[in-house]
Amino acid sequence: MTAHEFTLFDTAIGRCGVAWGGRGVAFVQLPEARDSETRARVLQRFPGAREAPPPPDVQRALDDIVALLRGEARDLSAVALDMERVPPFHRRVYEVARTIPPGATLTYGDIAGRLGARGSARAVGQALGRNPFPIVVPCHRVLAAGGRIGGFSGNGGVTTKLRLLAIEGAHAAGAPPAEGGDGDACPLGFDPDAAVAHVRASDAALARLIDAVGPFRMRLDRTSSLFLALAESIVYQQLTGKAAATIFARVRALFPRAHEGLTPEQILRAPDEKLRAAGLSQAKLLALRDLARRAADGELPTLAEARRMEDDELVERLTRVRGVGRWTVEMLLMFRLGRPDVLPVDDYGIRKGFAIAFGLGDLPARKELEAHGARWRPYRTVASWYLWRAVDTARSG
Repeated sequence: MTAHEFTLFDTAIGRCGVAWGGRGVAFVQLPEARDSETRARVLQRFPGAREAPPPPDVQRALDDIVALLRGEARDLSAVALDMERVPPFHRRVYEVARTIPPGATLTYGDIAGRLGARGSARAVGQALGRNPFPIVVPCHRVLAAGGRIGGFSGNGGVTTKLRLLAIEGAHAAGAPPAEGGDGDACPLGFDPDAAVAHVRASDAALARLIDAVGPFRMRLDRTSSLFLALAESIVYQQLTGKAAATIFARVRALFPRAHEGLTPEQILRAPDEKLRAAGLSQAKLLALRDLARRAADGELPTLAEARRMEDDELVERLTRVRGVGRWTVEMLLMFRLGRPDVLPVDDYGIRKGFAIAFGLGDLPARKELEAHGARWRPYRTVASWYLWRAVDTARSG
């Protein structure tokens, strides 16, 4: 049996692990919640493995993995893999999967067809579900029939799969495209059926609420830029939807090609009097100018960069902008980026909906809501949507 060594390494999706032997890379572990858990997964696969610096060929593979997960175009098909423990059929499946370039996808049935084994889509799915080389063997690029997302065995399940596809610019049915434009709502970035089923199974009170409300109908709102999405959020703060929409339309109408949306340069060049005349308060004017300055200076992430950032990292970055608080970023995470695990614990509607769903006389404290909401992970966005609907249902009842 070949002796193995391993190391942990940082990527845009977290700290991964890799093990190698004399024949090449033998195992890739996607990030767990803690380094100790990632390390334990590697050692579970190779109990006698020793943690060590990677040799040059493995280091080159790690550098390419890191670059790929940063959104750069990298080809990992030449990385040497140690398939000593891999069954023959699985090897053939992995060889086909490795031909799928970043940004492209195949279905399980496509791979079965390329192997000359039509009707073996389920066996292909099982082989990919046991893939010991995720990212290098890009099982995330293989979808179910009709382009549906299918399963994923890595930590985070289909959420991680969707995130990997988004980084590479691939589009699965039910996932948003890598860059949206203004227009109609686009589909969610996670499987809503799986998410609702998880929330229902985790909490009897939420199950009753789901039954009372009906199907989950949340959709994402497209935006051409993070700047435009935040500018709109700033204008809408503390106003009714109708009043805010009127003011935002007036602001956009101040500039040429208003249908394409505001730009930072337009806001920075416009006189205060012109923006105030459109209906902006002094506080919102100052907030928009700060947002525009940060965007022009490169401090604001692009939409593509935001999609690759962790929720907490994005909250930390965006709340530096004047007038942008945690709640504003949470709404962006949910309704613009389609993040599955957001629970806005300071939102009145969420707290009120929780009190209604659980028959409480008073609104829950922040810590109580956070503690109870942990059972809804990793789909707290879905639970949040149903809590808002609980308030709507109570008002109309």
